[in-house]
Amino acid sequence: MDIELRQLRCLVAIVEEGTFTDAAIALGVSQAAVSRTLASLEQALGVRLLRRTSREVNPTATGLRVLAHARRVLGEVDDLVREATSGHTRLRVGYAWSALGRHTPAFQRRWREARPEVDLHLVRVNSATAGLAEGACDLAVVRRPPDGRRFDSAIVGLERRLCAMASDDPLARRRSVRLADISGRTLLVDRRTGTTTTDLWPPDARPTTEETHDVDDWLVMISTGRYVGVTAEATAHQYRRSGVVYRPVRDAEPIAVRLVWWRDGPHPATQAAIELLTELYRSA
Repeated sequence: MDIELRQLRCLVAIVEEGTFTDAAIALGVSQAAVSRTLASLEQALGVRLLRRTSREVNPTATGLRVLAHARRVLGEVDDLVREATSGHTRLRVGYAWSALGRHTPAFQRRWREARPEVDLHLVRVNSATAGLAEGACDLAVVRRPPDGRRFDSAIVGLERRLCAMASDDPLARRRSVRLADISGRTLLVDRRTGTTTTDLWPPDARPTTEETHDVDDWLVMISTGRYVGVTAEATAHQYRRSGVVYRPVRDAEPIAVRLVWWRDGPHPATQAAIELLTELYRSA
């Protein structure tokens, strides 16, 4: 069974316009073409969709159900077309836990000034590719190496690693901590999107771990004092919470902030985004 979009558009037009004549005008075709198209749809489905009298046209019970589906399908097709053709006028940048930390407002403002013709949208998606693999964004901010077979990437900056802890934790009295200071604690990690693994510690001094998949849950659990977390500096700027403080981990390597895109289909504004973000991180 082959159902064509023109048949669905014809059905919707007849119902919305009220007559075959008005539907033909709206579609820019002849009335005979409207009649043939509707007949072909009814034949393909094997059901009658409309009751036609000399004065009005009304959907049958089946026609009402088909009409609802037709409107939904046509709406989704319109969305698909907009999605495919808006690449030059919209840039969606995905991120998982934190976007660009303290650079986020500056990035948004500077982008609007430099590229007013391209709307910038930040999209939070808690996945390993921050929504890139899922089609939710055009570029993604990630803080661990992507799959080089599918994606290209550029390092735009570096961020310190910070330890998140309850505000009444004994370590909170210090200005900074070392990895050894938290090796005996329970570390909250997000294995899908996080930047922290026990590989930061020597094999014989690694903390125990528990897993979480959401930054809000992560913060709530840390505020209880039972757990600590190690995260990128951007998290501290984006998620300031009562009961949680952040301290630099002075002997941990910094985290590379990467901008990632599909290797076979980069957004036209990719290079502009790389240059602006690199400038913001360098000027920090």
